[in-house]
Amino acid sequence: MTSIFLIIAALGGYLLGSVPFGLVITRLAGLGDIRKIGSGNIGATNVLRTGRKDLALATLLLDAGKGGIAVFLARTFVGETAAIVAGVAAFAGHCWPIWLRFKGGKGFATYIGTLLVLNILVGLLVCLTWAIVAFARRYSSLAALSAATAAPVFAWIWSSPILSAACAILALFIYYRHKENILRLMNGTETKIGGEKSQSAS
Repeated sequence: MTSIFLIIAALGGYLLGSVPFGLVITRLAGLGDIRKIGSGNIGATNVLRTGRKDLALATLLLDAGKGGIAVFLARTFVGETAAIVAGVAAFAGHCWPIWLRFKGGKGFATYIGTLLVLNILVGLLVCLTWAIVAFARRYSSLAALSAATAAPVFAWIWSSPILSAACAILALFIYYRHKENILRLMNGTETKIGGEKSQSAS
């Protein structure tokens, strides 16, 4: 029975994470298909390239919120392990949404929303790490990669081994989703925050 509940939590988290808020919001605003603008990403960073900061903020909050809601519901109705499973599944849903032929965003906003509900201290430390690196180096992608790298350590110290393991798995996914950014960082061609060609983490 426990396995069934975990499967339900995973499926529910994935379907919730698959909701492409960036695409929906920009279409409702009359801006067309966000996948044909800028980087083609459905996340908040690419929505910002439309010039609508309000829509980008809404996308950020909704993408983070769907991860947090998936965790909250699974924790409420099943338990902590199910909450972690649902959070990981929501992240996967954002990155590989079934509604968009598995072509989604990079997942960092959903990752943050998931962590903040799983363990608020770990989530806040990850946010702080992102902010420090972003302020110091001006690369959103580097900040996301740094925060994802630190998350398993934070979770190990201030939470539990199972959350640390989940953070490590998600960090690998985040690195994979940012592989093009990593190449640009290595080549010195990644644009800094505020640059027109920035491919930062959303």
